[in-house]
Amino acid sequence: MDIDFSPQDLEFQREVRAWFQANTPESLKRKVITGQMLQKDEIVQWQRKLDDRGWLVTGWPKEYGGPGWTPTQRYIFDLERAAANAPVGLSMGVIMLGPVLIAFGTPEQKAQYLPRIRRCEDWWCQGYSEPGAGSDLASLKTAAVSDGDDYVINGSKIWTTYAHWATHMFCLVRTANTGKKQEGISFLLIEMDRPGIEIRPIVSIDGEHHLNQVFFTDVRVPKRNLVGREGQGWDIAKYLLTHERTSIAGVADSKAHLANLRAAASERRSGGRPAIEDPALRLKIARAEIDLMALEYTNFRVLAATAAGKAPGPESSLLKTMGTAVQQTLSELDVELAAELAWPWHEQGEFGQGRFAHAMPRYCFSRAATIYGGSDEVQKNVLAKMLLAGGAH
Repeated sequence: MDIDFSPQDLEFQREVRAWFQANTPESLKRKVITGQMLQKDEIVQWQRKLDDRGWLVTGWPKEYGGPGWTPTQRYIFDLERAAANAPVGLSMGVIMLGPVLIAFGTPEQKAQYLPRIRRCEDWWCQGYSEPGAGSDLASLKTAAVSDGDDYVINGSKIWTTYAHWATHMFCLVRTANTGKKQEGISFLLIEMDRPGIEIRPIVSIDGEHHLNQVFFTDVRVPKRNLVGREGQGWDIAKYLLTHERTSIAGVADSKAHLANLRAAASERRSGGRPAIEDPALRLKIARAEIDLMALEYTNFRVLAATAAGKAPGPESSLLKTMGTAVQQTLSELDVELAAELAWPWHEQGEFGQGRFAHAMPRYCFSRAATIYGGSDEVQKNVLAKMLLAGGAH
């Protein structure tokens, strides 16, 4: 798909492309191509390298360290980053908490946390889901009871990504049980070394430990860690989720994934010829590309709205639904192309290790993509409400 960029944008694209080609370590490229999980030190080093260049917090306003790019430049940057097989490598502090603090935080909270997020001196995890409150997030029960200058926290959170690496958690807690259940939720910042916090690992189907369950037993948190007003947590959570769902769509990374898949299909031989010559496989790849083109056009509409000063709204739900479906399709094609090389007990050899060593784990974990960040069913409800309200264009 050809997109017309201005001469200034094309010059910017050349600058970004050259930087990623010169600065992306080969070890990280291999992990991105094969779908391996990056470790904390790799993410921290990569994040600091981007921050040194001024290219980490691309979505933040300039006064908080952002580069001051247009939405088109941010799109170009992400496109070139993914095309270079460079990792996203962004902590939840950069993607989710930073925009929330900029919008709702006190001057003291911004001064304390935003610079540390940029330098990855603090590592944040997200305390949203609970054993009885996932897609129905408003049913959360983790309680924060007022006690002088503190809240006392009791309850648990689950599916907490990188909690075992985290120094802090941004957390939804229940501060009231009257009125609508959404009205009793508050947004709290919690240091993970406070007494009464226990972290238990969850090893997912891909064999990796990136998920956890976190338990709170009489954990005291100062009230100065409250973001926004007490009871404003639901509105803040919705604001945060629009940023999360837009990033989950992963247009640039899916384009890079498709390019790597085509390259692998040209190298892989089936029946004495390159697999890419198989008509059935070519049709499947073409269908995935069409879906990805449609997703990219949807992304352009969100970019246009952002350029006009409109924050992402229900469109982020459409991006998330479409984007995760494309990701699952591509992971399925990885396994189909890998065939016997995808099985973990197979002696894969150099080619298998280079391309398909993690095809099956990536495929298995991608099943969760249509659940985390808000399930497909939740996203479709959001879109249905927009249509019923006359929000379709």
